[in-house]
Amino acid sequence: MAKADDSSLDPEQLGAVQLAARRALDRAAGWGVFPTPIPDILEAAKLKIAPASAFDPRRIVEYLMGKAEHAAEVLKSAISKVFGIYDADESLIHIDHTMHASKQNFLKLHEAGHHELPTHRKLFRIFQDCEKTLAPDIADLFEREANNFARFVLFQGDGYRDMAADHKFEIKTPMKLAGKFGASVYASCREFARTHHRACAVYVLEPITYCERTGARADVRRIEISGSFRQQFGQPAELAITLDHSLGRVLPIGRRMTRPTTISITDRNGQAHECVAEAFDTTFNILILVYPVKALTASRFILN
Repeated sequence: MAKADDSSLDPEQLGAVQLAARRALDRAAGWGVFPTPIPDILEAAKLKIAPASAFDPRRIVEYLMGKAEHAAEVLKSAISKVFGIYDADESLIHIDHTMHASKQNFLKLHEAGHHELPTHRKLFRIFQDCEKTLAPDIADLFEREANNFARFVLFQGDGYRDMAADHKFEIKTPMKLAGKFGASVYASCREFARTHHRACAVYVLEPITYCERTGARADVRRIEISGSFRQQFGQPAELAITLDHSLGRVLPIGRRMTRPTTISITDRNGQAHECVAEAFDTTFNILILVYPVKALTASRFILN
């Protein structure tokens, strides 16, 4: 099942989040430092990371119960599959250290967002994030604000966008830039599509499964698109990619990557366009970059 958007904010909300994120980067002198210096950003914010040994379900329950008499009312979700906790009283972040380092980076900044945004610190003593609360279909305003804070800091405002625009227009670019900024390939591909000046879309799919009726199938987790793609083609609404779909030939079955493949996509006026699609299997998700051939010759206009 496709996930709902997890980061939409109105202009006023987004402006406030970006201001806080900009201040965090300023304090740490983090602009232009690669990968994005998360330890420096946390230190400048006077935030500490709890030892890895502290991230244990039973210890967490004991920890939370010791923090508040009615801890269950303070928590926003169940204790299962916890990824991170922000303790406002002690300026302390608990992180699941078994997660991949790049995912930990985003989560640390997400929790730092709760710390840096005044309303968050005022209304909640403890933030707890798990798969349920981070799922877009039930994400509340604070989660979307924290996500945008993490995104702005990790990708250094427009730094990622500008760097991507100067690289080759291919799926390998966000893969390379992921390491440059200290992000996951998943987050980097999302940022690539959301901020690129050319028309493009990134399909984030769940791992391939098989069924008798359709054969290979990959459910859609998210579809990120650039502004120019939205204007020309609108927002794609597929729920799954099967072999009879135009993107079915691009599914990396039995391989990590699929070379650029020509497909056809119909625009909002019913006109078919020659497009290119290429895919990469991260083992956690399948990422497909799609763009019209004409996008390769599009002029670059960036408005700050």
